Amino acid sequence: MRDRLFARFGLIGGCIFSFLVFISYATEEPLDDAATANNLPQLVRAPDINRQFDWAGEMVPFTADARERLDKELMVNSYYHSSTLQVIKLSNRYFPMIESILREYGVPDDFKYLAVAESGLRHARSYADACGFWQFRKLAAKEYGLEVNSEVDERYHVEKSTRAACKYLLWLKGKFGTWTDAAAAYNVGPTNYKKERTTQREESFYDMNLNQETARYVFRLIALKEIMSQPENFGFYVDPQELYMPLDDYYEVTVDKTVNNWGDFAHEHGTTYRELKRYNPWLRDNHITVIKNTYQVKIPRS
Repeated sequence: MRDRLFARFGLIGGCIFSFLVFISYATEEPLDDAATANNLPQLVRAPDINRQFDWAGEMVPFTADARERLDKELMVNSYYHSSTLQVIKLSNRYFPMIESILREYGVPDDFKYLAVAESGLRHARSYADACGFWQFRKLAAKEYGLEVNSEVDERYHVEKSTRAACKYLLWLKGKFGTWTDAAAAYNVGPTNYKKERTTQREESFYDMNLNQETARYVFRLIALKEIMSQPENFGFYVDPQELYMPLDDYYEVTVDKTVNNWGDFAHEHGTTYRELKRYNPWLRDNHITVIKNTYQVKIPRS
């Protein structure tokens, strides 16, 4: 009984308070622009979509459907502040290396943003056991020449996995005809993409009705490209000293025999276990058994 009375009085009190607040606001003078800006210092505006966009040199159709889908991804990623800001900082560390390998294989530069979409430029692992910047699953990784076991997982080797991704993307481009379709097939898998093409009697990604993630995927890539290539236009301002610097101050040691403990190895080479793993995230255990392979291990200089 007492609880019901308190609940009733609480409801009545809340109504009275809301009414008084309403009266207060109703009798106040309207705030001018300057006052409003001082109270809520933010600017939220829609991205400009009334222009031509492209992915890897292939033009996005200038249709209402395509523009609305791109508009959504531009808004989502523009106002996904902490994540977008972090990948802008990380891009300074990793993009130069990724760009160099893409050029080496003749893959369009835009595909560096695929690594952003897949992993956020982090050594990520998905619920489906896809790993690394490019989110390779184990069988695909081995098919493209990456070593994967409990001690070594080259899906986390940025250079080697980027080369594997280039080979895979070139294969997808050959199979489906365009870089746009190659990107979509990368997300959903070539078997599923081919099946949907056949079922829907369509050839172009833009004309297909796919699962929600894949339907958004290419537009998300374009949005990431737009935002990260001109961040100031989307309200992201990062001073050069705030960017994450490349991990390029190192020398390499050839490991051709078993290492029983990476901590001992690190100390012998004047570094720490943490730094050794930071420069070599593909070393997955605290030791390595070498039978016939040899490995190039990076040793940070400072």
